[in-house]
Amino acid sequence: MISLSSPLWGLGLHTTSSQLGLSLSDFSTETATQTWNLDRQLSNYLHQYLQEFIQPKSWQDFRFIAVAKGPGSFTSNRIGIVAARTLAQQLNLPLFGISSLAAFAWFNKKYYGIDEPIFVQMKASRGQFYGGIYCQNKQENGLDIIVDDTVMEPELWNKKLEDLNLSCQPLITPSNLGMTASSVLELAYYQWQQGKCPHWSEVIPFYGMSVV
Repeated sequence: MISLSSPLWGLGLHTTSSQLGLSLSDFSTETATQTWNLDRQLSNYLHQYLQEFIQPKSWQDFRFIAVAKGPGSFTSNRIGIVAARTLAQQLNLPLFGISSLAAFAWFNKKYYGIDEPIFVQMKASRGQFYGGIYCQNKQENGLDIIVDDTVMEPELWNKKLEDLNLSCQPLITPSNLGMTASSVLELAYYQWQQGKCPHWSEVIPFYGMSVV
């Protein structure tokens, strides 16, 4: 068990796209983020790159882990969640599951004002798309959810926007999202500051459907 007097380090993983992203920070003086375009090689290299990335730190230096929970690629999403859950279980650490849409919204927050809706859109299958609508909270230490992550037909999303009287243009996610691992970690840190301490078993992938 890590003492509360130990230096605060967090570790973030993002595997929901073809790009692996890892980030670590002490949220004061040091932050590092690195990406690898692995595509189908994710399962072969994830643990190797994790071990290399955290050096010279050891696993015992971390106080919590954060992982992007989707939406995104079905297989790579699951691989990242399993790896993060295993680490959190073995190290007895809290595990924060962060929406990949929310992380992308946070990554682009500088382009939006406080309380300004950030509508994030990601392509899904069968002509549908994933979407979530957020805004920076007044404390500037996280996001408030206007519409939680879901998957819909385009016409239903248009109706949702009309019902909410929102005219915001969608912020469309790129094919590579590993670069937002730092945002996954930051959003988890703000929850950590609020005293949240989620058990690893609470984090499951989000696929936009009833699959776990």
